[in-house]
Amino acid sequence: MSAPVSDRTEASGGEIVEAPAAPTFREGVKLWAKIGLLSFGGPAGQIALMHKELVEERRWIGEQRFLHALNYCMMLPGPEAQQLAIYIGWLLHRTIGGLVAGILFVAPGALVMLTLSILYALYGDAPLVEALFFGVKAAVLAIVIEAMIRIGRRALKNRVMVSIALAAFIAIYALNLPFPLIILLAGVTGWIGNRVAPALFSGAAHGKDAVPDIKGAVDLMFDRGELAHTRPTRWHAPRIIAIWLPIWLGPVLLIWAFTGSTSVWTEIGGFFSVMAVVTFGGAYAVLAYVAQAAVESFGWLAPGEMVDGLGLAETTPGPLILVLQFVGFLAAFRQSGSLSPLLAGSLGAMLTLWATFTPCFFWIFLGAPYIEALRGNKALSAALTAITAAVVGVIMNLALWFGLHVIFGEVRNIGLGMDVPVLSSIDWRATLLSCAAMIAILKLKIGMLPTLAGSAFAGVLLLAASG
Repeated sequence: MSAPVSDRTEASGGEIVEAPAAPTFREGVKLWAKIGLLSFGGPAGQIALMHKELVEERRWIGEQRFLHALNYCMMLPGPEAQQLAIYIGWLLHRTIGGLVAGILFVAPGALVMLTLSILYALYGDAPLVEALFFGVKAAVLAIVIEAMIRIGRRALKNRVMVSIALAAFIAIYALNLPFPLIILLAGVTGWIGNRVAPALFSGAAHGKDAVPDIKGAVDLMFDRGELAHTRPTRWHAPRIIAIWLPIWLGPVLLIWAFTGSTSVWTEIGGFFSVMAVVTFGGAYAVLAYVAQAAVESFGWLAPGEMVDGLGLAETTPGPLILVLQFVGFLAAFRQSGSLSPLLAGSLGAMLTLWATFTPCFFWIFLGAPYIEALRGNKALSAALTAITAAVVGVIMNLALWFGLHVIFGEVRNIGLGMDVPVLSSIDWRATLLSCAAMIAILKLKIGMLPTLAGSAFAGVLLLAASG
């Protein structure tokens, strides 16, 4: 039921503003479709778009509740922007609202990514396409570095956070520690830090520095006692687990039973199901690990192709983790067996999407009621602060990995997973393009899509001029 338009609510400065009406389900579907079509720019751009549409313009949710939901989503494995959409859709319109929000957030980008993957597989060896991707790789390196700087400015607010970031970088690059272990250690560090030195681990969205809040439609619905589905019950967790674990893992187990443990289908389903559990910190944080497994362990891709896939994902709406769909497509395309390569690749892409995004609904539907009950918990905020700092260190490793494979034609391993460049293999053209892309993004503040397009065009001209 919509709130009466005559209701009023008080802003932080005492100003009286009109209370927003609760949106209908039809209004929700329209907005989630709009967000799904316009969600370019990676997680930062997508979260900013949702904030603008949901908090600032429509006031469907208040600032503090939006940030509280975002904090939870950032602590989950998987794409935090899509999970935030599921969370808010669930708040507004129960389970069906979360399903619609999450599906519409991904569907447009998934269709575009499938089309681009098919074109890449069929025409990627053409000289013109190779030249285009030569330039795109340089821009992708600049985009990753910009993401590292942007997140670093927000997360590394003191020397303790800088130390956590450096420790995470050393742990993943030099010590080759598992990514989930790094995230777990960071979370424990934040939890302990909240007890020892809480001022150093406080999140920006909590405490005295919290952003003043104006109640949104969801907050008013809470005040009126209308959102009973947000209150956890004794049977909530067992019921969600009983429903969603079979939905998520059932198809993967059936594929294993019918095709065997060594088939490419079982490998895709199993690997990306594991990734759905350990992909903390978003796409940038986990891509180095995925690239290493896809290139070295499974042999699905060549090193440069992972960068190509990220370039394609940067140009599509939806979560950046759609790059995994590109990986799954090429894996099945190249090991198609009795199927046509295009059909096999399309099925591989669909299986990757299922294994990657179905768990997002599981995490939100399982944990959201409990998180709503934990609003204002300082230990939770401190753990998130430390995890976000660790993610900066992991993204540093990703930037280094991309830089080595874009700028240098050859790298060598010196043990413990550490790669170093062969200096004589430096590609001056890739170096020039990467520097130009970084100037465009960091200095001139040119947008991501224009930089990608300009870098691709410059790559064609540069390769043509140099023969």
